[in-house]
Amino acid sequence: MGDVANSSVGHHAKNQQHGANRAGGFGCTLPELRSLMELRGAEALQKIQETYGDVSGLCKRLKTSPTEGLSDNVTDLEKRRQIYGQNFIPPKKPKTFLQLVWEALQDVTLIILEIAAIISLGLSFYAPPGEQSDACGNVSAGAEDEGEAEAGWIEGAAILLSVICVVLVTAFNDWSKEKQFRGLQSRIEQEQKFQVIRKGQVIQVPVAELVVGDIAQIKYGDLLPADGVLIQGNDLKIDESSLTGESDHVRKAVDKDPMLLSGTHVMEGSGRMVVTAVGVNSQTGIIFTLLGASGEEEEKKEKKAKKQDGAVAMEMQPLKSAEGGEMEEREKKKANGPKKEKSVLQGKLTKLAVQIGKAGLVMSAFTVVILVIYFVIHNFVIGGRAWLSNCTPVYVQYFVKFFIIGVTVLVVAVPEGLPLAVTISLAYSVKKMMKDNNLVRHLDACETMGNATAICSDKTGTLTTNRMTVVQSYVGDTHYKEIPDPNNMNPKILDLLVHAISINSAYTTKVLPPEKEGALPRQVGNKTECALLGFVLDLKQDFQPVRDQIPEQKLYKVYTFNSVRKSMSTVICMPDGGFRLFSKGASEILLKKCTNILNRNGELRSFRPRDRDEMVKKIIEPMACDGLRTICIAYRDFSAGQEPEWDNETEIVGELTCIAVVGIEDPVRPEVPEAIRKCQRAGITVRMVTGDNINTARAIAAKCGIIQPGEDFLCLEGKEFNRRIRNEKGEIEQDRLDKVWPKLRVLARSSPTDKHTLVKGIIDSTIGEQRQVVAVTGDGTNDGPALKKADVGFAMGIAGTDVAKEASDIILTDDNFSSIVKAVMWGRNVYDSISKFLQFQLTVNVVAVIVAFTGACITQDSPLKAVQMLWVNLIMDTFASLALATEPPTESLLLRKPYGRDKPLISRTMMKNILGHAIYQLTVIFTLLFAGEVMFDIDSGRNAPLHSPPSEHYTIIFNTFVLMQLCNEINARKIHGERNVFEGIFSNPIFCSIVLGTFGIQIVIVQFGGKPFSCAPLTIEQWLWCLFIGIGELVWGQVIATIPTSQLKFLKEAGHGPGKDEITDEEMAEDEEEIDHAERELRRGQILWFRGLNRIQTQMEVVSTFKRSGSFQGAVRRRSSVLSQLHDVTNISTPTHVILSAANPTSAAGNPGGESIP
Repeated sequence: MGDVANSSVGHHAKNQQHGANRAGGFGCTLPELRSLMELRGAEALQKIQETYGDVSGLCKRLKTSPTEGLSDNVTDLEKRRQIYGQNFIPPKKPKTFLQLVWEALQDVTLIILEIAAIISLGLSFYAPPGEQSDACGNVSAGAEDEGEAEAGWIEGAAILLSVICVVLVTAFNDWSKEKQFRGLQSRIEQEQKFQVIRKGQVIQVPVAELVVGDIAQIKYGDLLPADGVLIQGNDLKIDESSLTGESDHVRKAVDKDPMLLSGTHVMEGSGRMVVTAVGVNSQTGIIFTLLGASGEEEEKKEKKAKKQDGAVAMEMQPLKSAEGGEMEEREKKKANGPKKEKSVLQGKLTKLAVQIGKAGLVMSAFTVVILVIYFVIHNFVIGGRAWLSNCTPVYVQYFVKFFIIGVTVLVVAVPEGLPLAVTISLAYSVKKMMKDNNLVRHLDACETMGNATAICSDKTGTLTTNRMTVVQSYVGDTHYKEIPDPNNMNPKILDLLVHAISINSAYTTKVLPPEKEGALPRQVGNKTECALLGFVLDLKQDFQPVRDQIPEQKLYKVYTFNSVRKSMSTVICMPDGGFRLFSKGASEILLKKCTNILNRNGELRSFRPRDRDEMVKKIIEPMACDGLRTICIAYRDFSAGQEPEWDNETEIVGELTCIAVVGIEDPVRPEVPEAIRKCQRAGITVRMVTGDNINTARAIAAKCGIIQPGEDFLCLEGKEFNRRIRNEKGEIEQDRLDKVWPKLRVLARSSPTDKHTLVKGIIDSTIGEQRQVVAVTGDGTNDGPALKKADVGFAMGIAGTDVAKEASDIILTDDNFSSIVKAVMWGRNVYDSISKFLQFQLTVNVVAVIVAFTGACITQDSPLKAVQMLWVNLIMDTFASLALATEPPTESLLLRKPYGRDKPLISRTMMKNILGHAIYQLTVIFTLLFAGEVMFDIDSGRNAPLHSPPSEHYTIIFNTFVLMQLCNEINARKIHGERNVFEGIFSNPIFCSIVLGTFGIQIVIVQFGGKPFSCAPLTIEQWLWCLFIGIGELVWGQVIATIPTSQLKFLKEAGHGPGKDEITDEEMAEDEEEIDHAERELRRGQILWFRGLNRIQTQMEVVSTFKRSGSFQGAVRRRSSVLSQLHDVTNISTPTHVILSAANPTSAAGNPGGESIP
């Protein structure tokens, strides 16, 4: 059964590898390592002991040293890659250009056009039998000219040609978007580095270059890039939910469960592992390979036959655990239901496009009906002719012409350029935002950011430089305002302090000499620890010799830092057989656990609660008010004799002796106060959420300008915040939260759950006139939930952990708050660009539809022909979206308040502009249509028979129409009623080139377009008149700007967001299951794959279950765990699951295959 699963990797390759492994001289084969990595817990330990003795035996076989790592020898690394594979999972094949073309062709309007064009072509080649008799009436007048009759096919061909144009443009756009996105993905992947030990040195290598046998250092916040076996660990806890669906963190230890799997997250602790499987052979790789293979098989199977479906369903029946059934249902709903509207803008646009489309459809149907009725009445009722069978083709040709006019009206009415405009605008913004240090992971985050009303920001690293230094200290009863002179300090205290700092910090944290002369020393690792190590160096001591004397392997026990403890402790063995514990952490927390303190002479003095209060008042609060972060450093000795109960942490980390309290300064970034001022001016509230002491937080907030003196605001600590928002039962109440958050500016000593609660509370709140749109910044693993919950999550590119980046929408590549302001600017720009485009597009729509409709009703023929309409459509849609969507943002965007979720896309000012310009254009066109021949002294083009040559009259109308659109495109650049429409026009070269290019093509079409474009060449004088009327648009624009919008009460807004009732269900569904958008995208494409995978797995499991007839429950359990991983369920620890697990603890042993994750 294992072979079935592995067959996706290929038998042939495997056989080759058997030979290669032995030749390679390594003591483990690839299949051996793969089967090892499928075991967990006790079984894995047993297997390692039986086969290799212990982990170091495994390292020997892999020819690597647990302490020194690999030798960084190129040939050796290459050999390992050949035998064990590269750490790279090949991506899904992108869609080919042809597939994208095929998708673009699925557009309904284009299909209608194609049909119309084909009918038109077919009829034009069909010559009616015999000479047409007079009996068909004046219908065929003008068709006498043979050359003209033969040119009938041109119209159909031209329509087809323009359809091809539209399709190619759309497909090319999708293709380049896909390519850009892949480039972005690969860039993110390349930037991912991991710490490994080679030649005894800790170095960072790109994840793709990891090989089997590498010794990797893992720490809190890492996303594991390969499978491995733990060599040494401190308090390590892993979140394996991405593989097993179990949300509980799994404790890993060398003697309990040493197996570490790729794709899982380190939630606590640190350690070292030897890499045993990479790329497609790692657990994540195996799943991906299976998914890929089963996806293709699934498609083939579906094509082949539906018959097997019944059988498969039968087999699947007994395996549907309770949750399984619901999941399938839910998954089906998901697959068939509409995509969840993610972004506000997309929601508004979809709604608007549908409304316009419906109106267009009604208009076009109406046009066709009127034309047909008019024709019938005119010929058969008034003319009194009988319908002659030999005249049928002529009549049909007329009807087809009417149908084509109807379709043209529809085409012009439907704004199919909207999606194009959004895509171009977003893609352009994303590309440019890269330069502004915003790496956008989800396109829609870009425009959501423009609507942001609140930003909840971290303090450390975002608002501050994250270059920490100790500036004050309290040691031996003395408060030093600068670094103390080591000669004046008691040597005993100094020695204890150096040991406490050097040993009780991650050994990966170092302060290295500066790279360039005169630069600052380089800080590697945790910045707070770097500050403490820097303090040791400032005291003219060195931490490295202490660490060499007590290497990491000799540390007896480590309680790593996490957001609950807010402290870190390390235990070492003393020469006399006792133990010493060093502890460091937030001063107010650690001082509560201190019962003694070292005095000036380095002797113990008792430290009572009242001493503590005095110390807080005299030392800690003044430090905090200077914006310093206070850290207490303490120790405790355990006498030899009996060993303490190490798991009882509260007992162990208690009765401490305080060595020192240090104040660490993290200076505010120089550009932050200005950025925050811009945010406040733009109507965005900035709140600071930090784990720091409240006084420190308040001081920094004042420096940044988050709180201003004399304002009414709240600064709360996490405990107080929780006390205010929870009722007697301890449940959070929204109305209590609503009393707190509007004034809250600083939340200090907050836990990750507080941050999530605050974000969720602000988003769910209904007290404002509009729903708040919240952006959150985060860097730690614990920020994941808040980042996911927020409308836009920003992760730190430099300091951020992989977990935070995974949960975020935008990554700040320079960790700087001022980059967020740029994101707001770009987001608002996207919104405005689309409004500009709408303003332009809708004017053309209104005019073209009315002209085509009335023209058709009064003169039986649209003044704008089908091909001309398509050209107008091309200008409007494709070119205008390019021109208006690429306007660069200006600082003035930050001077207005955010639009909010319910603000309509088309404001009343825009509505005024649309209707005002439509009135001007309609007046001009109708004047030309009914009086043009008199004004220009030319032949009238009205009531021309079928196939008559193009008239100058109608050409003038077409030309004037296009020139008016070009000038109106310049008017559309401003949507808030500004006067100067030319402002900044040259800063957008794309816009200028498109306007001029369109004008050039228009000249060619009119002068040389001839029959296909139904154009007759015009004289210079006629051209000047057309231009003059066109430029009149700009003058008219100034007239419209003079009319105050407030006077026009009758104007309605359009394009509101989805209604309240529509939102709530979706929002509720969203709360039930908070899933990353990226996952959702992934899921949509892979639902088929997942079904395939499930189906294959089920078949294999059914077969193997009956073979073994034992571990049936194991199969159920594995199936539900795979289900949980593949579906949108974050946690399935239901009772049934627990019972199954308990009932069959060894079920995994009976599963040799690589097809599922127990």
